[in-house]
Amino acid sequence: MLKIIIPTIMLLPVTLLSPPKLLWTNTTAYSLLIASLSLQWLTPTYHPYKNLTQWTGIDQISSPLLTLSCWLLPLMIMASQNHLQHEPIVRKRIFIMTLITIQPFIILAFSTTELMLFYISFEATLIPTLILITRWGNQPERLSAGIYLLFYTLISSLPLLVAILHLHTQTGTLHLMILKLTHPVLTVSWTGLLSSLALLTAFMVKAPLYGLHLWLPKAHVEAPIAGSMLLAALLLKLGGYGIMRLTMLMTPISNNLHYPFLTLALWGALMTSSICLRQTDLKSLIAYSSVSHMGLVIAASMIQTHWSFSGAMILMISHGLTSSMLFCLANTNYERTHSRILLLTRGLQPLLPLMATWWLLANLTNMALPPTTNLMAELTIMIALFNWSAFTIILTGIATLLTASYTLFMLLMTQRGVLPTHITSIQNSSTREHLLMTLHIIPLLLLILKPELISGIPS
Repeated sequence: MLKIIIPTIMLLPVTLLSPPKLLWTNTTAYSLLIASLSLQWLTPTYHPYKNLTQWTGIDQISSPLLTLSCWLLPLMIMASQNHLQHEPIVRKRIFIMTLITIQPFIILAFSTTELMLFYISFEATLIPTLILITRWGNQPERLSAGIYLLFYTLISSLPLLVAILHLHTQTGTLHLMILKLTHPVLTVSWTGLLSSLALLTAFMVKAPLYGLHLWLPKAHVEAPIAGSMLLAALLLKLGGYGIMRLTMLMTPISNNLHYPFLTLALWGALMTSSICLRQTDLKSLIAYSSVSHMGLVIAASMIQTHWSFSGAMILMISHGLTSSMLFCLANTNYERTHSRILLLTRGLQPLLPLMATWWLLANLTNMALPPTTNLMAELTIMIALFNWSAFTIILTGIATLLTASYTLFMLLMTQRGVLPTHITSIQNSSTREHLLMTLHIIPLLLLILKPELISGIPS
């Protein structure tokens, strides 16, 4: 555990002391080294916990997410190079340091075995994200986006703190492995219902559940590219991970608590997919598609079967890589045309033919085409939900149809059609951008060969 956390923290002096010429090279190379080291966490094991220290331990649910968060740090640093090139060197250092600071907190949140430490690191990820959005965003609206993010997260996570303290007074411990051994209370009480509701609400806002999702499109649209990648790929997964972790601890939840969350999640997947069809803003479209995918994850982790947990796990990993790649592609468009409006960035395929290939690959992955892990995850979730209640197939089926249609709409709008008259000359795509897309798509295509690495099933 420490052999990843300590090098990650030591990245801070590297950014501070690197000479200006080598700043990007050093941080990217060093963080790629950490990312390749973190791949060892994926090795299957028979033990319930690997790398067990006193407060942290890695099991099958957290190891894929941990590897994903280590993998995304070099990618975020690579993606931010272009839009920071005119800033003074001090601001570049501060930007990279903000990205690095959030990393140990995410690693701690995913690997902790103690609920209080989990809560602290869950909340601590908010501060660097807020700095990224409110300082390096593009429009003045970034301040309102930051306020939305702050207040949604804080208001929802105060009940979580109260519920965790209540759990501590009841059982006398917050250690996950001891909590699994406590006897479940068989009577359904108002206290139990309210505490499980409080435990779930914070993660539902973070995940986000439809109805509590209003901060997400705002934050995504205003954030710089690294902020968008961070939000889509890691912070949304904190919500899903928290639901999966804590639903296993709770006494069997009464169905009264299941139904509203499941209904909202599936209905939200359908609603946000149809919102996507009418979007004019590219980043907002990708943000809403994240809401619909995470709706499936929430629905799957609420019914708590082995199949649905495994489907939710695979969907979280593959959605993290896919949406991160889509944000990178949207950002390459934005840096060339300085506009996120779909009407003004049409017909880029003849100008950037190689980028069009990446767009096609990313969009096909996003609409869950075989042989991607997205398809496997969505099928697993749909089968698990259908098994729970046959009625859900209507909602999930329409949502899948809409997902395919808005993805194709996005592809056709950005790559096809007549070139707008105001685009006269455009930069070529650079090797850095192609490497960035390659590092996103290679794990996605390789994981289908051995999906049990990320399926969350103890192998």
